[in-house]
Amino acid sequence: MKIFPTTSIKQLDAYTIEHEPVSSIDLMERAAHALTEAIVEEWPDRSTPFVVFAGPGNNGGDALAVARLMAEQGYLMDVYLFNIKGSLSEDCEANKERLISMGEISFHEISTQFTPPALTEEHVVIDGLFGSGLSKPLNGGFAAVVRHINASPAQVVSIDIPSGLMGEDNSYNVQANIIRADLTLSLQLPKLAFLFAENEVYVGRWKLLDIGLSEEAIEETETDFYMTEHEDLEGALRSRNRFAHKGNFGRAMLIAGSQGMAGASILAARACLRSGVGLLTVHVPMCNNVIVQTAVPEAMTETDFSDTCFACSTDTDDYQAAAIGPGLGRAPETEGALLEQIETAQVPMVVDADALNLLGGGHRSHLRRLPKGSILTPHPRELERLVGKCQNSYERLVKARELAQTFQLHVVLKGAYTAVVTPDGDCFFNTTGNPGMATGGSGDVLTGVLLALLAQGYDATTACRLGVFVHGLAGDLAAKKQGAIGMTAGDIVNCLPMAWKLMQEEP
Repeated sequence: MKIFPTTSIKQLDAYTIEHEPVSSIDLMERAAHALTEAIVEEWPDRSTPFVVFAGPGNNGGDALAVARLMAEQGYLMDVYLFNIKGSLSEDCEANKERLISMGEISFHEISTQFTPPALTEEHVVIDGLFGSGLSKPLNGGFAAVVRHINASPAQVVSIDIPSGLMGEDNSYNVQANIIRADLTLSLQLPKLAFLFAENEVYVGRWKLLDIGLSEEAIEETETDFYMTEHEDLEGALRSRNRFAHKGNFGRAMLIAGSQGMAGASILAARACLRSGVGLLTVHVPMCNNVIVQTAVPEAMTETDFSDTCFACSTDTDDYQAAAIGPGLGRAPETEGALLEQIETAQVPMVVDADALNLLGGGHRSHLRRLPKGSILTPHPRELERLVGKCQNSYERLVKARELAQTFQLHVVLKGAYTAVVTPDGDCFFNTTGNPGMATGGSGDVLTGVLLALLAQGYDATTACRLGVFVHGLAGDLAAKKQGAIGMTAGDIVNCLPMAWKLMQEEP
């Protein structure tokens, strides 16, 4: 699924109007029916009191049309249309006339003074003040309306996007002047801002409503942002022929663990083996050798000369891929061994956890020496050690793209909507996963999954998108089985086989 900048949404509307063909007012009516259906599904009780706040543009026109359609179904609608400048969009004006013609409806057109209505916990507010075309923070009277709504105990549903929130970059927005919705009903496509953690308080839950925008226009319009869904990965997972043997599925080297951190090695190793790799060797300090061999008998081990940490680089020439970082620690000798490992690497590498932290401590230039097809898997703080402090998720994404493009690497920026960033700057946001995965070891599991896919010969982009999706899917299966609160990273590993099985089925 594509994600377009808000400037492109108007182009999609215009293309649909011209080529379907359909009038703009009829396209608005189509959107209003989809919105009304979604709202009625959420609040089926006809006695629920609704208060509609409509702005002067097409977002306001949507809100007025919804108010009319819901009133026709017997809902109590109290409508406030803000026409401060005496100028409504053509379709907003048309829907105003349609609403007024109904007669028995509480309608108020605000041109000067506004006395805010009382909003109780029984009320549902429909926010149709401003849509996705907003380019500067709300101020003055509209900001006051937003603050009034936010201060109330009423539930809030926003049309397309919470009023005051910009579709992409909110770095210089005024937080107090953004609607805090409980539910956002986005028309046709998501907004990039929905995927950033700091905007959850404004967006709430969000749903996509199909309003029939031109599929041809969506297909032909270019973007750098996408959401990865099951159907997008159809055919990505390779089938296995009857005469296949372990040598056909790659040899992987995992460099992980230090004293007290054998668990990271075990989780990554188990995940790698559960993701189809042919053979796996784990390079461990001597203190972890027995632990790993006992916990993961399917893996081979190779011991470092150090008893407690990774202190000596290893030859990976006989392997198809390598991973380094889980539980590695930050000992001085580990730092030197890591840099040497990167300098001599000849196969794609997954670089995670403490390997990223060590590189972020003054060795960023070594990223240039990573082989083609290598993958970095930082969480936000690890990324910032490489790119500098970021004030929000948007800036973090911008810098992750710059990092990927500068060093020609894939960056997997982990989070609720993990972003896979390619060397070309394309961003693929993941749609699987849940808060139960916010537990120690989840990242180690992902490293093992990605290592297995690289070793099997998947290209880096496919490995990242497929690996992140299946990792999240396994997390969803674990949460369904164990509950989000009680699940552990080991539960994610245990659910990987079923996740892979589901990926083999039709979307």
